[in-house]
Amino acid sequence: MRSRKKARSLSAALGLMLVLGACSSGAADGGNNQVKLTVWSWDDTVARAVPGFEAANPNIKIKVVNAGSSYDEYTALDNAIQAGSGVPDLAMFEYFAVPYFAIPGKLEDLVEFGAKNLKKDYIDASWNDVTVDGKVYALPSDYGPSVMFYNEATLRKAGVKEPPATWDEYYNDAKKVRALGGDYYIAQDTGDLFFLLSLIWQAGGRPFKVDGNKVHIDFTEPGTTRAVAFWQKMLDQNLLNTKVTAWSDDWNRTLNDGTLASQIMGGWLTSSLPQRAPKAAGDFRVAPMPQWHRGDEVGAENGGSSFGVPAAAAHKDAAFKFLKYFTHGGGLAKRVDAGAFVPNTSVLASTDSQSKVNKYFGDQKVGPVLAKASKSVASDWQYPPFFEWARSTYGDLVSQFYTTGKGSLAEILAQWRQRMIKYGNEQGFKVD
Repeated sequence: MRSRKKARSLSAALGLMLVLGACSSGAADGGNNQVKLTVWSWDDTVARAVPGFEAANPNIKIKVVNAGSSYDEYTALDNAIQAGSGVPDLAMFEYFAVPYFAIPGKLEDLVEFGAKNLKKDYIDASWNDVTVDGKVYALPSDYGPSVMFYNEATLRKAGVKEPPATWDEYYNDAKKVRALGGDYYIAQDTGDLFFLLSLIWQAGGRPFKVDGNKVHIDFTEPGTTRAVAFWQKMLDQNLLNTKVTAWSDDWNRTLNDGTLASQIMGGWLTSSLPQRAPKAAGDFRVAPMPQWHRGDEVGAENGGSSFGVPAAAAHKDAAFKFLKYFTHGGGLAKRVDAGAFVPNTSVLASTDSQSKVNKYFGDQKVGPVLAKASKSVASDWQYPPFFEWARSTYGDLVSQFYTTGKGSLAEILAQWRQRMIKYGNEQGFKVD
């Protein structure tokens, strides 16, 4: 959860959002002059693409800098834009942050560089994530389709032979796991916003609708209320561990000892779960997210990121050239080999992805499950452009609910909506 101090700092940065104009791009690239690009990234795999790119483009040198992840990088970028100096040539953005920088003109429209020609090479949902008002402001670099990581040994101990294919089965299986007693639960939750949104996303809810600077927020539509009511039932019946927080030592312990039977998260967890739960090697498997109706193949997203060219970047042509190289071209294989999970259709359909077995996951072929989950993500989801502020505010609200047990998720969402409406209008948006 982000602190209130950070939320206030971000509020100040956002307050300037709609009045800042884009800076000039600087000198044109080309000729024999050496170009030095600065890339801001917290994704370590990006650096793997640098040697190959520099070898093919000796007049371009790349410096990859970790300017902090998520909020820290966005704040640093805002500060650099305001100062008129220190703006990187490429920067990393979680998908929800793209509108935050794109709408006020802080990101370059990549259509003029030919980005639209790449659309066919990415899954639809990831392309939607980098498109704002019909313009392309970034290229997808990694992806997090929601899938279910489950401990097969624990489920069998509870009398569950197959992972739940529907949410009704998930509910019934949760009761069987809980019947084991002690700390056995089918899952944990202490207010994970991205999980709740992925549940809403899959159920057909679309609480955010953005059109330019107009934002509509509604948590009462049928898909949203169905998802929220289901998760509220799981909480009310004590079928979820609400004491263990994800990414904590306790979380690692419950994953290791099998008392946490499953976790629904982005596919990127395949790379870090072996380090977090080494004692459970061979027990875990990966399955699609349970469906609302048997036979459906509807997915959702939980995380992922992209790279865009700031409007104030000095070397836009060279920046896009490198961007295309490591997200789409010759540098992509190096990143995939290093563990990046990307939404490129060619990679998802590759022989290696489809046939490779994963020893940690009981020699399961994980690739096909993740590929299918990626392709099933509904592509019309939107985030409000002030979502970074909004998720911090949600954390403040929901923590009280999980701590005291008073109220409901629906009430929390209603309060969150009112705060977003007030804040968004204060920042110059038209929010209702």
